[in-house]
Amino acid sequence: MMSSAREWEEKREKGGERRENGGKEGKGGRKMGKKQGKMGEKRLKRDINGNKLNFGIGILWYREFPDLPVFFGNSEVPIPIFQTLFQSPDEGWQVFTSAQAPDGKCLCTAVIPVQGSCSRDLRSLQLRQLLEKVQNISQSMEVLDLRTFRDLQYVRNTEALMKGLDSRLRVASEGHKALNARSFQDLKEKMRELLPLLPVLEQYKADSRLIVHLKEEVRNLSGILLAIQEEMGAYDYEELQQRVLLLEARLHACLQKLGCGKLTGVSNPITIRASGSRFGSWMTDTMTPSTDSRVWYMDGYYKGRRVLEFRSLSDFVSGQNFVQHLLPHPWAGTGHVVFNGSLYYNKFQSNVAVRYHFRSRSVLVQRSLAGAGYNNTFPYSWGGFSDIDFMVDENGLWAVYTTNQNAGNIVVSRVDPHTLEVLRSWDTGYPKRSAGESFMICGILYVTNSHLAGAKIYFAYHTNTSSYEYTDIPFHNQYSHISMLDYNPRERVLYTWNNGHQVIYNVTLFHVINTAGEL
Repeated sequence: MMSSAREWEEKREKGGERRENGGKEGKGGRKMGKKQGKMGEKRLKRDINGNKLNFGIGILWYREFPDLPVFFGNSEVPIPIFQTLFQSPDEGWQVFTSAQAPDGKCLCTAVIPVQGSCSRDLRSLQLRQLLEKVQNISQSMEVLDLRTFRDLQYVRNTEALMKGLDSRLRVASEGHKALNARSFQDLKEKMRELLPLLPVLEQYKADSRLIVHLKEEVRNLSGILLAIQEEMGAYDYEELQQRVLLLEARLHACLQKLGCGKLTGVSNPITIRASGSRFGSWMTDTMTPSTDSRVWYMDGYYKGRRVLEFRSLSDFVSGQNFVQHLLPHPWAGTGHVVFNGSLYYNKFQSNVAVRYHFRSRSVLVQRSLAGAGYNNTFPYSWGGFSDIDFMVDENGLWAVYTTNQNAGNIVVSRVDPHTLEVLRSWDTGYPKRSAGESFMICGILYVTNSHLAGAKIYFAYHTNTSSYEYTDIPFHNQYSHISMLDYNPRERVLYTWNNGHQVIYNVTLFHVINTAGEL
């Protein structure tokens, strides 16, 4: 291993002489990428305007870090959003998808066009109007209640005055000859005190008429609601619920189809932090909800046991708020991955895969990968005990390694995340020692020469068809030595450890969506 590191130092010095040429090649690759992007755009337009059934859609998946500046080289450049819009020919539904929301989730929204109005729109309008009437009636009843209570209190307060005036009037009517000027003046004063009662009584009359009107409104509303209920019926409600479930299923299918694609581009590097030694790994959970932003940090590639767990990305950048996990078995290499709350890694000096559970702080299972090389037998070209590399994509957990039986060629195996049992394996035919790093996206293994300054992704193996192809996807190896490269399917980014720097890359995926059938 040490000799590999020294060899790398010599290669790095020689690589400095080749950087200028590598930079020119990188520019050429970018020009080619722009040309291909324009061709893809033209193809998409032809498909939309014509009658073809397939759309080619390039979507830039990206991750936003609102608390951190985004660096491309020495400048801060915002990440663009690439959006697509296409339509199903069956019902005229429009399906709109954005590359990624600020919280990291893929957006897939169905919008029904205005011209395709639902047959119940008229009834829905009537129901909304009825609801407004009910609200108005409710407000009117509240006002009447308050006003009636106030007027009732006023009438009760004047009740004693009215009784006294009544007795005086009876006395005056029986002996009106004895009524003097003073008594007459007292009666006038009492009558004047009762004058404010007149508008109160008038208000009572108006309120009684309003109450009669409201009763008539309620009676009419009840009849209309009963008619609508009889017309719609229970069956229509069940049908509406079925339509909602069908729409949810279509949206889910849309999300699944947009979730995977062929890699066509890698963004400029985004440096998150500079820390640790030249070799190591860092990652977030590839399966937990987007609200879980914990970061795990594993420095070194040789006999390490200490894993740091940071509460959030900002804590990781500042180096604060972390807890430490001490693994019962040391690790080998940098091909670790966190999946559904567990760390999967290669046990040092063995071909044993270990699943360590963070919450229980214990090893749940460990299993040998039959025939897999270890202890720098079949590492990547940079060495570092990178014989066994675990990775996760949209299809689940994978292990990349090689065996003597495969003559040193890369073997890709689907692994059960609970038992670590190998479910199926593929021989890619590509020599592992010639690869700098590799990662999985949507069941496709991408191989890089990331140990070189002018890095690119130049080989892809498709597990769904057991076939391979050569690619030419350049990306900028900013710090000249990538010792860890993993794809996170939840965040749609590549995590890298590059010469003591923790870096991410955004990716662009190309989708082919068949719109002839159901979305």
